[in-house]
Amino acid sequence: MNTGQQLRINCHQKPVDLIELSQRQNRIQSEKKALGASFREMFSKEMAASCKLSFSRHAHERMYSRGIELSEEGLNGIAAAIDKAQSKGSKETLILTDEAAFVVSVDNRTIITAFGRDNLRQGVVTSIDSAVIV
Repeated sequence: MNTGQQLRINCHQKPVDLIELSQRQNRIQSEKKALGASFREMFSKEMAASCKLSFSRHAHERMYSRGIELSEEGLNGIAAAIDKAQSKGSKETLILTDEAAFVVSVDNRTIITAFGRDNLRQGVVTSIDSAVIV
């Protein structure tokens, strides 16, 4: 057996670079994750468009990394909460749902960031002027 970074496989008799193979597999895994996130982002954008909502890139990343998913009902609830906050003159609001919390720019109807319930208990939410409980 070779002691270098190449291994000769008997049935193929072709050297295989194990480091290159490992790097290629890592690159493929990264691409798969990126495609999954892209599909999720596109799907979220389509659903949010029907509620006249948008998501910042940061919000997409936080939702994906924290495993937060929104149903059509959830999006409708957030849209209604934004309407309530807007009627009270809010600019930046915290929307609390059963599953998560969202900081939203009311004027442009954009979800800025998202917290899972566990994340919310550990931190402080700043730069808001109101909160709406859904």
